[in-house]
Amino acid sequence: MAALERPVAKPRPVYLDLFAIRQPLPAIVSILHRASGVLLFFVGIPVLLWGVAASLGGEASYAAFLGVLRSPLARLLLLLLVWAYLHHLLAGVRHVLQDVHVGGELKAARQSAAAVVALALLLTILVAVRLW
Repeated sequence: MAALERPVAKPRPVYLDLFAIRQPLPAIVSILHRASGVLLFFVGIPVLLWGVAASLGGEASYAAFLGVLRSPLARLLLLLLVWAYLHHLLAGVRHVLQDVHVGGELKAARQSAAAVVALALLLTILVAVRLW
């Protein structure tokens, strides 16, 4: 019997509300891994290139760049970029280990996801203490 001819016992939803579905921690870490990569690509690289260009432009342009980075809003942005970098790095190592079949079981995957979140936050806090 073809799939179209079978009677449907329960109608399927027209759409999935992804915000209503409770995601497990490994899924959240994976989603944040992608989001942190996007943030680093579209925000982190331009800021880094701006800093390199300012440093090559001379002492005055680099001092102006540092002046902008010393504002509270820029420090928060830098802190967000630090978190994105650390989370992306740690989650990437976690994904590579899972690709070679280390920590792929459910319990180990949950523990490694929790470790990625905890380590990224802890290291970000340490950097924040150093920045301020």
